[in-house]
Amino acid sequence: MHTHSIVKSVLLALLVTAFVLLGGALSSSWAYAAEARHPELLPGKKTLYQRVVSHPGAKLYDGPAQTAAVVKDKVKTFTAFYVYARKDNRVEVGVSASKADGWLDASATTVWPQAITMVFTDRMGRAPTLFFREHDELVKTCVDEQLATKMQQYADVLAKKTDPPANFPVIATEPSDGAVSTKNFYLLPVLNIDTQFGDKTKLLQVASIDSGLGGNQSGAKDSAGAGADPSSPKLRSGFVFVIDTTISMKPYIDQTLKLIRNIYDELEKNPNGEKFAFAVVAFRSSVAKSPKLGYTTQVVCDFKTVKQRKELEDALAKVEEATVSSHAFDEDSFAGVKAAVDSLNWEQFGSRIMLLISDAGPLRESDPTSQTGFSPKILADYLKANNIYLTVVHLKTPLGTKDHEPAQKAYMELSRQADNQASYIGLEATTASKGAAEFDAVGRRLAHGYSNLVSATAEGRFLPAPEKTSTKIASPQDEAARIAESTGYAMQLQFLGTSKGTRAPSVVEAWIADADLERLANDPQAQPVLTVTPAVLLTKTQLSQLREQLNIILQSARQSFYKDDAKNFFQSIQSAAALLSRDPGSFSTTPGKNLAQAGLLGEFLEGLPYQSRVMSLTEEDWYRMSTGEQKDFMSHLSTRIARYDEYDKDNTNWEGFGSPNRNEWVYRVPLDMLP
Repeated sequence: MHTHSIVKSVLLALLVTAFVLLGGALSSSWAYAAEARHPELLPGKKTLYQRVVSHPGAKLYDGPAQTAAVVKDKVKTFTAFYVYARKDNRVEVGVSASKADGWLDASATTVWPQAITMVFTDRMGRAPTLFFREHDELVKTCVDEQLATKMQQYADVLAKKTDPPANFPVIATEPSDGAVSTKNFYLLPVLNIDTQFGDKTKLLQVASIDSGLGGNQSGAKDSAGAGADPSSPKLRSGFVFVIDTTISMKPYIDQTLKLIRNIYDELEKNPNGEKFAFAVVAFRSSVAKSPKLGYTTQVVCDFKTVKQRKELEDALAKVEEATVSSHAFDEDSFAGVKAAVDSLNWEQFGSRIMLLISDAGPLRESDPTSQTGFSPKILADYLKANNIYLTVVHLKTPLGTKDHEPAQKAYMELSRQADNQASYIGLEATTASKGAAEFDAVGRRLAHGYSNLVSATAEGRFLPAPEKTSTKIASPQDEAARIAESTGYAMQLQFLGTSKGTRAPSVVEAWIADADLERLANDPQAQPVLTVTPAVLLTKTQLSQLREQLNIILQSARQSFYKDDAKNFFQSIQSAAALLSRDPGSFSTTPGKNLAQAGLLGEFLEGLPYQSRVMSLTEEDWYRMSTGEQKDFMSHLSTRIARYDEYDKDNTNWEGFGSPNRNEWVYRVPLDMLP
């Protein structure tokens, strides 16, 4: 077989599964079978197929007739199916894009027009999301002049744990005593969007939610189950210090050791002290630029409990600051954070906390010496995927005055929490002794707050919901207390939800607001606190395709940039894209068309509710960019590619629904991580 034929065959095989967005794997023992086919396309699309989501109680039949035999008596609720045909009030469906599995009653399905799903945000004191029966009822609630009173009335009725009145507008609520477990992969498909309230909140029609396909469905407890087992090994907190060890940081290295010793002393008196452990990771900068730095990152010590304290204390006592300067004032702090995520034994901890300490800003993602190539936003998403809560302690020394503002901006973006507050503490370190003392006080407040989290959960006590954020400028110690309180509350709900297998409410269709209405009621001028964030389900094939497409654009941009040949930018993209495309002629170089219109990027990106700086790029846009803007655009592409590489390696958050075909597994990619 010729090489061209082999490539064509491989591409054809990939296309069979290129857009598989499935919600469950059906048993191979089902009686219904069919030859390889393609689902029905969405109107106006060439590669995107129609989908429906199954309702509770749906059954699968072997034909469209009412006399057809049942081949699956209990179809798992909210399974996403492809549509192959419609006849006699039934829909022929299949979980795969290569064959149909049977017929469902049309009345037992909901059409899912696009692969957008919502994900609940951390509960940083926000109220649980309410699911309204009707759109008009939610609108009336939003415009009610007594919105705060109305929300309290809803909460009072729902708190009674009894059936609400027949005309009660709220048909379900997000669990209040535990976050929805991320171990149970759930879907919150978006069916419709109402943007009449502008930036304050969007109203979303959704089909909710939990298919029960992720995790151990049979052994999981529901949200009304027993409390967490205090003996659970997951009921532990891992606290890692990520420390800058470059020149000038010696006082803070010593202070970290002193702080850890003092906390260990306190934990020895606490009956739950062994449920708390510390680790230390050090970072500097590029050893390629400054070889005598010794290392870019180094694990000083993995997690050690009170009984193992000597190992950590001895290891940290040997850490010295660098003897030579880095090539720039900024250090590779992001490499230190990523090394802490990747290299430490986090598996044993249900609560995961990281404290980054530096007197410098991070190397920019466009800096070729950056070990990660991550932007603050990309690294924040990486931390979130690993359920790690980061706080940054930024030491503002006189030497780094010019660096303070950009460093603060980067670290605030990196540590932005679900309540829109940054987990960032800036310390005015005018002298080393003053900075060290401030750091000690802040560290103690943080450790005390997280220690309280472990004790409260072990004793069966609920932490109080954080108070609404004050506009008053807080002291560093008060800010540390706020951070520990808000993240501790979110982590406790997360742990309780996981330990009890808490699931999202099961309703066929409902309307929700994507912002906390209680927060808006109490302060209409405040920035909205999101209750859900959008994500797009992408298969492994789609993610691989997207990465390859962005790489084509990036390499073409680099070639154009470094050869000072802007005219060849789109032409080189066309040549590279033609090698991958099943239809090379589909890529158009018609003047004025952007990259999406030109045919390079996949159809699954079209129509999504976000602004893409890549998809909207035209040839003329590229010519008009300054050198700095072109560099920034290339950096944007490279950070997305780097993040997609990490998604591919993230075995924890891919959901296969039992399918042996890894290309059909799906990942909930946050909308703002798309290009």
